[in-house]
Amino acid sequence: MSQPSISQVIITPEEEGQRLDNFLLKWAKGVPKSHIYRIIRSGEVRVNKKRATVTTRIVAGDVLRIPPIRISQSENQSHSTEKEFAANKINHQLPILFEDASLLIVNKPSGLAVHGGSGVSLGLIEALRLARPDLRFLELVHRLDRDTSGVLMLAKKRSALTYLHEEIRESRVDKRYILVAHGEFKGGLGHVPLKFPLHKYLLPNGERRVKVENHGQESYTIIKNLGQSSLGECFVAEAILKTGRTHQIRVHLQHIGHPILGDDKYGDADLDKKIGAKRLMLHAHRLSFMHPVTQEKIQIEAPLPGGFSLATNKVSKEIRKNEE
Repeated sequence: MSQPSISQVIITPEEEGQRLDNFLLKWAKGVPKSHIYRIIRSGEVRVNKKRATVTTRIVAGDVLRIPPIRISQSENQSHSTEKEFAANKINHQLPILFEDASLLIVNKPSGLAVHGGSGVSLGLIEALRLARPDLRFLELVHRLDRDTSGVLMLAKKRSALTYLHEEIRESRVDKRYILVAHGEFKGGLGHVPLKFPLHKYLLPNGERRVKVENHGQESYTIIKNLGQSSLGECFVAEAILKTGRTHQIRVHLQHIGHPILGDDKYGDADLDKKIGAKRLMLHAHRLSFMHPVTQEKIQIEAPLPGGFSLATNKVSKEIRKNEE
């Protein structure tokens, strides 16, 4: 058996912009994530002959020196087969709302993480890359929380990703959500602005959380009350994101005393149990933007999932009227 050797990899334009750790995790499929992080932090991975960090962004023309990496063939084959099976299952079951040469827009189900991480070996983005190797480039344009369902946009070209990130920064992408929250909303049926700065922090176990705090990042959500839910002491609303902070809608609703049903991080477990919430009642139902190539106005909608039908049947006409 030949010994593994040092690899020299030149970054292409389509690979540009990725974090070094994410690139290596795809390049060295089957290698444990802990090993990838170890060789970067120890300085064994070099970018243009210099040490780099896990968050280093690679650019076209960069030369990566990657140390010898040995993978147990039997373990790797078994692990790869399991991952490919899971990836193909996700790919086949994922509803596609729109696809062309630049974009892939899907209806993400609740419970599926958008990317792998702590406790998640295979997220949506990793699954699609495995199941669709024909796509040389595939990156998330934005993210949804694991338990939030709905419209999720991915870019199939670096130019599309760059364009859409700029559109999001300039607030030219319209992202709207339907939610069911506890209580009776007192803000009327108009558009109610929620402007509370948000601060990210970690729990002792390393889990990420967000709270309203004066020195936090500027955050802006608009809430439109659509009426009381048929579930009882709840209301249905549309949330319009003006900024895109982590857990923004969930924390803003919690802060004004109306936690979203089924929210295991910021919700009210006793009220959820009383009503029988089965999932986080937050769904990204509409996304509007200018196409990065054609400059055509695109509006994508994801139908409300089954878990929302009972909760929202009284206000479905109002939702539809809102969209016309």
